Amino acid sequence: MAGFDYDLGIIGGGAAGLTAAAGGARFGAKTILIEKSGKLGGDCLHHGCVPSKTLIRTAGLWALAKRFPAFGLPDIQRPPVDLGAVMDRVRSVIETIQSQDSPERFCGLGVDVRFGQCRFADDHTVIFENKRISAGSWIIATGSSPVVPPLEGLASVPCLTNETIFSLRDLPARLIVLGGGPVGLELAQAFARLGSSVSVVEFADRIMGQEDADMSAIVQARLREDGVEIHTGTRAVKAAADGTAVQVTAAPAGGGMKVIAGDALLVAVGRKPNLDGLDLDKAGITVGPRHIPVDDRMRTNIRHIYACGDVNGLMPFTHAAGYQAGIALTNAVLRLPRRVDHRKVGWCIYTDPEVASIGLNEQRAAKEGIPYRIEEELFSENDRALAEGETAGKIKILIDPKGKFLGCQIAGHRAGEIIHEWIVAASGGLGLSRMAEAVHLYPTLSEISKRAAGRYYADKLFSDRTRGILRFLFHLKGRACNPPSET
Repeated sequence: MAGFDYDLGIIGGGAAGLTAAAGGARFGAKTILIEKSGKLGGDCLHHGCVPSKTLIRTAGLWALAKRFPAFGLPDIQRPPVDLGAVMDRVRSVIETIQSQDSPERFCGLGVDVRFGQCRFADDHTVIFENKRISAGSWIIATGSSPVVPPLEGLASVPCLTNETIFSLRDLPARLIVLGGGPVGLELAQAFARLGSSVSVVEFADRIMGQEDADMSAIVQARLREDGVEIHTGTRAVKAAADGTAVQVTAAPAGGGMKVIAGDALLVAVGRKPNLDGLDLDKAGITVGPRHIPVDDRMRTNIRHIYACGDVNGLMPFTHAAGYQAGIALTNAVLRLPRRVDHRKVGWCIYTDPEVASIGLNEQRAAKEGIPYRIEEELFSENDRALAEGETAGKIKILIDPKGKFLGCQIAGHRAGEIIHEWIVAASGGLGLSRMAEAVHLYPTLSEISKRAAGRYYADKLFSDRTRGILRFLFHLKGRACNPPSET
């Protein structure tokens, strides 16, 4: 790309930016990565996936200790949790992973890493520290930030987001959570298990609105067992500080008002793209109301400028950001017209039980007018789940009238691990027969996938018609035992 300082320029050092930078340099492209903060890793490493899953693991262990008698073990007295010590471990995990995302490592790959704010001067050039830097192609991967809603009084009330909650050193006695989506629910359950009294306020009529109602009901039941108070169909209308306490006035759909008191308030109602200060208009980039629109090659309206990760509003997941960056890199550096296919990208909500999904669920199939049938298998019928005392939940498979796999949802223990063979099936176009024929290890949770797939064929394989044909061909004698008749 003669005439430019770099072949590839990347703005943002999170999952998408790091994937693109490493790949670009390895392909031999002269690559620059500009990150406005002083460290690489992005929201996922510092404020999202890594700290939250570390906290969830700690809280899960503490909750398991409460269940000792159910496993035949003596009950124990659990002392109060030292949240500072818990957060120290969270920080240590972040620092360990941070070493893998160091500027030195990326420099070793050949990437020029710069820290600071940049802005576009034109469609090939950005201004960084009062100097012009040009690149043949640019990838915008600046991520997203939590939305703080225009709630009356909220501006004068100290509130937490996922960016600040991991800095807490003292466990709040009472925690109010605004938002019943993945972030709000994961943190609500973790803090409840550590000892906080938690109240969740959700405007929609149920939590986890993107998932099917039966999946969210399974999680809601466990949250309530953990002591989380859930207010669905409830609109927060006002927030106020009362000394060191916080009060949220909320309006249930049925009418009236209720006041929810807490010692801390977590706001988890959504995300917004990080676009401030980029001067995208100088590059001619079209910006939507909440994202940068892209095509299936991850290109913006300017064909040599790409947008990956949360900024494009497509799939707000770290693994999706990395996948999109790979698509953009293939187009920008290799000039191959590779296209994204988000139907092959799954996701997971890391509550306990977890909820994992790939492809269509019932509400998305209904919205698209796609006919389907369902096959289900319960965790309570899985021997490993019984042995581990993790019987809540189920797997649900959607199948079209011709037997084609449409999607899978799992709400249950380790759902995020079990879903991967269905992701492979979706990516490789494998049919249900392959899943049903595969010999799964016993006893494992993954057997639930085989049994669910096998249910689709069981009705045909063991039908009255099949039995009749076999009796005729092989002179089979039929039943050897009949249950006693009921009187």
